[in-house]
Amino acid sequence: MTHFTPVTHRDLPEIKEIYDHYILHSTATFHSEKITLPKLEEIIYLNNPRYPSFLIHEADEVIGYCFLSRFKKRQAYDRTAEVSVYLKPGFTGKGIGTLAMHHIEGAAKKGGIHVLIGTLCGENYASIRLLEHMGYTKAAHLRNVGEKFGKILDVVMYQKDV
Repeated sequence: MTHFTPVTHRDLPEIKEIYDHYILHSTATFHSEKITLPKLEEIIYLNNPRYPSFLIHEADEVIGYCFLSRFKKRQAYDRTAEVSVYLKPGFTGKGIGTLAMHHIEGAAKKGGIHVLIGTLCGENYASIRLLEHMGYTKAAHLRNVGEKFGKILDVVMYQKDV
């Protein structure tokens, strides 16, 4: 059974391992070098009721994580957050992303967030399908703004009122 627990400082090395996989093997993130633990702590907030982060468990195994982060560092945007979900390879395409999105959307509502934004590489079709399945609508398409693995990449943004 899939369940969620708040991320603690001791969970960061396992999160780093999952994230490093996506850094090295995909365009799911535009980081291009393995992340350090201090840099990861700048991305994943710990013990933050407004921008929570959760480990995703299947039985006793950590299979991913999901979190909210600030959209912009200006007070006028405090009603909005960015949503992210990362699953270990082998756990995608099984409905776990949908469960994670439902969980993080509930946490967003509790924290006073009204709008969630997903920012993705334009070729991340699996994540685009997930967001569309969850009722997010395309709000922006930024052409040729990223580069990774020698490819010029688009960024798309999806949003949903929660």
